[in-house]
Amino acid sequence: MSSDIFKSIDHARTADAVVLQIERLILESVLRPGDRLPGERDLAQQLDVSRPILREALKELELRGLVHSRHGGGTFVADIVGQIFAPALVQLIGRHRRATEDYLEYRRAMEGMTAELAARRATAADRAQLSALVDTMREAHGRADFAEEAELDVELHDAVGEAAHNIVLLHTLRSCYRLLADGVFYNRALIYGVPGARDTLLDQHCAIAQAVIAGDPDRARKTAQDHIDFVSKTMEEAERVDDWEQIAAMRLKQRRAPKAAKAQAMIANKEAAE
Repeated sequence: MSSDIFKSIDHARTADAVVLQIERLILESVLRPGDRLPGERDLAQQLDVSRPILREALKELELRGLVHSRHGGGTFVADIVGQIFAPALVQLIGRHRRATEDYLEYRRAMEGMTAELAARRATAADRAQLSALVDTMREAHGRADFAEEAELDVELHDAVGEAAHNIVLLHTLRSCYRLLADGVFYNRALIYGVPGARDTLLDQHCAIAQAVIAGDPDRARKTAQDHIDFVSKTMEEAERVDDWEQIAAMRLKQRRAPKAAKAQAMIANKEAAE
């Protein structure tokens, strides 16, 4: 972790001031779930506070569920992403096809707005992050590494969300991405199995990133919405083909069963006659 993300507290060196700084770093996604905070001595020096004040602040953050400590292992940012939806609602969403349609409709609107804002607000650091992600996606695609491609898919959308610099939008979308990664809405393996889909998805992700990097709000919105439209259409096609395959397999099994039974009966009768 970079040591320059924590700033010296110049005025009121209190636990509350420490809590506010770390809260903001979590809220702005500078600190992400699973990130390990520096050791107590180092962090106290970076913040320019006493170690008792730092301990008090970390205790308060832990009580709020924002960090957690591992015995002998340090203090880590807690995984609070995904808690916008209650577990009962997540289970309900996963059981009804209508929810997937609504999810894609919601994402189409939100992704378009997010990409447009990102194109308007992206900093040099945001653009560098997107450019690096595109390069990594191309490499993973070249290796046909499905697992890494799926992770980078979410990572790129997440980076666009960060570049939009809207905290509520970022965390709302991130919660949706978590449900997608957990397979609540649909199985991305089905989409990747459609001929040509992986190539198209890569091109679309690159187009979104390039529009944001170029600072073209209209193109960024359009490419983001076109991407969701493609996902929706391809998912429908993939599910239809999957249904066909399952039905065809059941038909084949059902039609083979009488023939197999008849063959077994003939063998049994022959053995009995002998």
